[in-house]
Amino acid sequence: MSGDSWAVAVDFQEATNPSVQLDFAKKVDRMLGPRTIRGDINGNIVSERIERRDGDNVDLAEQSLLNKLIRRSLVRNRNQVEVLQRDPTSPLYSVKTFEELRLKPELLKGVYNMGFNRPSRIQENALPMMLAQPPQNLIAQSQSGTGKTAAFSLAMLSHVNPANKWTQCLCISPTYELALQIGQVIEQMGKFYPDVKLAYGIRGNRVERGVKLQEQIVIGTPGTVLDWCTKYKLIDPKKITMFVLDEADVMIATQGHRDQSIRIHRQLTKNCQMLLFSATFEDSVWRFAEQVVPEPNIIRLKREEETLDTIKQFYVVCREKEDKFTALCNLYGSLTIAQAMIFCHTRKMASWLTANLTKEGHQVALLSGEMTVEQRASVIERFRNGKEKVLVTTNVCSRGIDVEQVSLVVNFDLPVDLDGNADNETYLHRIGRTGRFGRRGFAVNMVDSKHSMDIINQIEMHFNRRIKKLDTSNLEEMETLIS
Repeated sequence: MSGDSWAVAVDFQEATNPSVQLDFAKKVDRMLGPRTIRGDINGNIVSERIERRDGDNVDLAEQSLLNKLIRRSLVRNRNQVEVLQRDPTSPLYSVKTFEELRLKPELLKGVYNMGFNRPSRIQENALPMMLAQPPQNLIAQSQSGTGKTAAFSLAMLSHVNPANKWTQCLCISPTYELALQIGQVIEQMGKFYPDVKLAYGIRGNRVERGVKLQEQIVIGTPGTVLDWCTKYKLIDPKKITMFVLDEADVMIATQGHRDQSIRIHRQLTKNCQMLLFSATFEDSVWRFAEQVVPEPNIIRLKREEETLDTIKQFYVVCREKEDKFTALCNLYGSLTIAQAMIFCHTRKMASWLTANLTKEGHQVALLSGEMTVEQRASVIERFRNGKEKVLVTTNVCSRGIDVEQVSLVVNFDLPVDLDGNADNETYLHRIGRTGRFGRRGFAVNMVDSKHSMDIINQIEMHFNRRIKKLDTSNLEEMETLIS
C-alpha cells in the first residue's frame, strides 16, 4: 500500500479566515486580471487527468487545490513520522513549541496571529531541519492540511536577508492557483515583517524585461519562473539560496513541468538548500526527487493500519441498480445515520441516484468532475455544515475530505483500476471518510456480479480484513451485525 495518509481528522491552520482570503483574491485579480480554474497554466502546459475506469476523471492539480480550499484547521495526523537523516550519527532534533526555533520576533508574532499554537507533527521534525545551519536538504511526505505550506513559508521568511534587494528564495508549484495559495500563507505569516517582499512568477504578471527583481521571495509555476530566470533575466539563479518544490507528485503528472523544474534546478548553485514536498512517493516521484535533492534528510509517514478497526465493513448482494437503491433505503431505515457519503462510478449513475434519493425525501448533494473547483468546494462546505445529509459523488471526492459527522460510506459501485481489478488505494480513501476521531463508522459495499464479488475478495486479501455479508431486508440480522 502507498504511504499516502488517509486517516486524518481535519481542523486547520494553513488556510485562513474568509475575509482575508477574499481580500487577497481581489488583490490578485486586480494585479493579474480575471482567472479561471480550468485554464492553461503557462500558455503551453496542460495538467494531466487520471483516466479512470469509473468514468469521472481526477485532475491531480485540481484535487490538491480543492483540498487547500476546504481545509479549515490543521490536520491532526495520527500516523507515525519516520525520519531518515542524511547523517545517521548526528543528533535528531524536534521541537514542541515555536519558541524553541529562535525565530525573529516579527515572524513568531505572525505565526501566532495565524492561529498556530504549537507545531504539527510534520512541523516538529521538519522545521529544525529547514532552519539548520549549515543548511540541510529535505524530502518530505506531507498532505494538504498538515501544516506543510506554513512550515516552508516560515523557513523562507527566516532564511532571507531583508537588506539584500534581490531574489533569494524560489518556490515552484504546479499551478497558478496553488502558487497563489502559498503566497497567501507567506503574506499572512510575514505580516509583521514588511521588509521582506514577495513576487508571483505566474502567467499574466507582466514585468519589465532585464530589470532584476528586488523581491526576496518568488513563488510561481515552473514555466514562468524558468522564463524569469533565463529569457527575461529577472532572477539571478546563482543568488538563490533556498529552492522549494511543492506538490512534486502533481508536478511530474503535469506535462512539461518535470523538465522545466529540472532546468531551473540545474541553474542553481550546489550550496542552494533544496526542499521537496510530495503527498505520495511512488517510484516516479522518488526518481524525480533524487534528481533535484542531493544528500537529503527524509521525512515519511507510516500508515496507521489500526484505524481500519474503527470501521465495520459489509457487502450487500444485489442484482441491479434498483436493488442497490432498495438496500440503501433499508440501511437508512435501520441505522441512525448522521451523514453519509455514497460513491458511484459514473456521473450518470450519481445523477440517477441523487434524483431517486431526493424523491425519497433525503437532503442530497451531488459532486462530480464537471464542476469547477470552487463549485466543488461550495458543495463540500454545505455538506460539512449539515445543510445536506447525503453526499453522492464520483472519485473526485475520494480523498482529502473530512467531515466529522459522516457515519456511513457506501460504495454503490466498487472502485476498480483500468484493468478491472480492485483499486485498493481508492477503497481505503473512500471508507476513510468515516470512522474518524476514533468514532465507529460503517462501510457498505454493493455487489451486483461475480466480478464485483471477486473485487471484495481482493480487498479482503489486500487489507487482511474480513468484509461481512449483510442482508438489508432482515432487520434483526442487521441490528445484530451493526450493533
